[in-house]
Amino acid sequence: MAQDSWPTSDVCNSSSSLLPTDSLRSESPFQNKGQSGRILTNEELEKLQRDQTLVSDFKQNKLEKEAQKNWDLFYKRNTTKFFKDRHWTTREFEELKACRKFDAQRLVLLEAGCGVGNCIFPLLAEDANIFVYACDFSPRAVEFVRENPLFCSERCKVFQCDLTTEDLQANIQADSVDVATLIFVLSAIHPDKMRLTLENIYRVLKPGGIVLFRDYGLYDHAMLRFKSGNKLGENFYVRQDGTRSFFFSRELLAELFTGVGFQSLVNEYVMRETVNKKEGLCVPRVFLQSKFRKPD
Repeated sequence: MAQDSWPTSDVCNSSSSLLPTDSLRSESPFQNKGQSGRILTNEELEKLQRDQTLVSDFKQNKLEKEAQKNWDLFYKRNTTKFFKDRHWTTREFEELKACRKFDAQRLVLLEAGCGVGNCIFPLLAEDANIFVYACDFSPRAVEFVRENPLFCSERCKVFQCDLTTEDLQANIQADSVDVATLIFVLSAIHPDKMRLTLENIYRVLKPGGIVLFRDYGLYDHAMLRFKSGNKLGENFYVRQDGTRSFFFSRELLAELFTGVGFQSLVNEYVMRETVNKKEGLCVPRVFLQSKFRKPD
């Protein structure tokens, strides 16, 4: 589903309000993590305060009904060439390596919202003792995963799934997953259905299992680039291609997870500056990076 990086052409043409990392040729080597979010300038505050007009209920209902179609069209247009592989996950989330009692133990991973496999294939290549359940909203994305030369049915089970309506237990045994990842996925789901997604994941996680989360944080530059007429609700926006994006605060995210029964282990903002040399821009990025645990 949603991803963390959008090329410049997409910003200008189909997304209009997202500044991606893939097109940003230079990033600051430093990132700050902490519980304090980004402080807006007076000009930025005024912009957000002026933008109070919401997309009509008719269009919002249409976007919800066509959410899967819009993501499928996204992958039809962009195939597997849109996003970079995520080689940073094991650096940021040690649980992808350390969540074992002994070295030879197989780690069972759920990649919820796998896209075309930019996260799972680097993990499978790096660690022979990982088995991955991978699912995505888009049937076309699932097919791209299956067609990847690195795909191996003995190490990966991939299936199409709407996390808000379809029970993961149809494909995954209850209480069987060590680690689940939600990386730039929950932001693409309507806020009213986010809890259903987390409940679905909770059921297949082992007691003591971990959810690794990374997604758009409140006041990320992408949020401030949305023009008037794209607002769906509080911190919730639609791109020109019909895909949607929510921007999380620490407090709201913690409330969502703990309301389902998870324990909060880490929940912090990640702030960095990214430079787009082509456009001559230096922009502040804000993400939320968190870890939540299913109690024993």
